Amino acid sequence: MQILDNLISPGIAELQSALGRATHRQSMLMNNLANVNVPGYKRKDIDFHTMLESAKHSTQVKQMAIDDAAQRRSDQTSIRLDGNNVDLEREVASVTETEMFYQAVTDLTAGYFQGLKSVIREGK
Repeated sequence: MQILDNLISPGIAELQSALGRATHRQSMLMNNLANVNVPGYKRKDIDFHTMLESAKHSTQVKQMAIDDAAQRRSDQTSIRLDGNNVDLEREVASVTETEMFYQAVTDLTAGYFQGLKSVIREGK
């Protein structure tokens, strides 16, 4: 079983991590949309590119530190007089981007398991 775990687990762990990050970002973006009319609220987001690059080169123990570093507030600007910086159009575009990313990763996951199924069936 150890050999099988070594062959299968790394690919699944990366896909699982990517799906988790997409879900976490989607949650943050939905929170931004929910707080669009709250005075002084600052939007929160995750920089996917930085987070995924650093996740490739880290261990599981360091994962929480990477997540904290990748999560950021956009405090530098306010688009309204009440201090709120949530831009509805930007949030909807980010939600769409995250949905497309999530769909791509789920397609990769399905392909990964289809490949495993083919190997198990010896290509039949």
